[in-house]
Amino acid sequence: MLREIEVALGDRSYPILIGENLLDARCAPLCALAEGRQVAIVTNPTVAGRYLAPLRAQVEPVAAGLVEVLLPDGEQYKTWESLNKVFDALLEARFDRRSLVIALGGGVIGDTAGFAAAVYQRGIDFVQVPTTLLAQVDSSVGGKTAINHPAGKNMIGAFHQPRLVLADVGTLRSLPAREIAAGLAEMLKHGAITDPAYLGELERDMARLTACEPAAMIPAVARSCEIKAAVVAADEREGGLRAILNFGHTFGHAIEAGLGYGQWLHGEAVGAGMVMAAELSARLGMLAASDRDRLVAAIAAAGLPVTGPAWPVARYLELMQVDKKAEQGVPKFVLLEGLGRAVVRRVPEADVAASIAARIG
Repeated sequence: MLREIEVALGDRSYPILIGENLLDARCAPLCALAEGRQVAIVTNPTVAGRYLAPLRAQVEPVAAGLVEVLLPDGEQYKTWESLNKVFDALLEARFDRRSLVIALGGGVIGDTAGFAAAVYQRGIDFVQVPTTLLAQVDSSVGGKTAINHPAGKNMIGAFHQPRLVLADVGTLRSLPAREIAAGLAEMLKHGAITDPAYLGELERDMARLTACEPAAMIPAVARSCEIKAAVVAADEREGGLRAILNFGHTFGHAIEAGLGYGQWLHGEAVGAGMVMAAELSARLGMLAASDRDRLVAAIAAAGLPVTGPAWPVARYLELMQVDKKAEQGVPKFVLLEGLGRAVVRRVPEADVAASIAARIG
């Protein structure tokens, strides 16, 4: 079973290929992109031990040269130091503007390698080969690349679309349960903001998805990619519609920054953040309590936290002021007017505070 989704961006359009064991067989689009070029594969030691060899076997015979760059594993390493390690390797190998970067790994690798490609010699091509569920359904699609700053997540970055996304769901079987749950958070988000029927399918198939059954996972990953691709095609640089993809993220990024990057997985923070956002939506009279409770139950069924850290509410409010979506220190929130209908609003701080207080552990 192979699914192909197109991200429609005119002459910068690209395919997302979703299937099983894609790394073990020759991928014609990947080999075509690598042919005659200098290629850098950026990954981490954990992923390299499993998937670097089959990827190298595809690329090396057609490339003009190949280098491998290993970065430390973890969100806490999405830093200037890791970015410079990529630059050092490209410069040492004298990579030119025709060179190609391949990001092999999860969101940290994809974001860091993508950002390096975005700014090296003012921009070179790159390919995403996401190996986590979170990266396959979210971070590898849409061209957002970035590194973190101690004051805020993804504060330094660029929009830079890949030329190809190659999502092999076979890689998901090697992930711990926490990583699968983290990806399910973004999938549940896609259903909550745009497609209640898809949300229902995720609820129905949750046991098969947590078990990484390809027959359930491939169409679910494809549907999430379709949703994100459609939003990105309509609003590539987040001038309006694309902001709805941040449902739960204003709260979630505050949790990540406050705990220190890597303590909670991104999807875990988004899970708790979606609960807070649903609580805020219900408190404002926009979302029925039954729909709020249904979404919270789905988040819990995925194995995600449904309460945030037990900090003072003032700490959450402080952290949200430096979120990259804030304007002059005032955060905006993605809220639900019903399942499948998301809007972006500024809301009174008292309601935000009350919603946080209701959903901290």
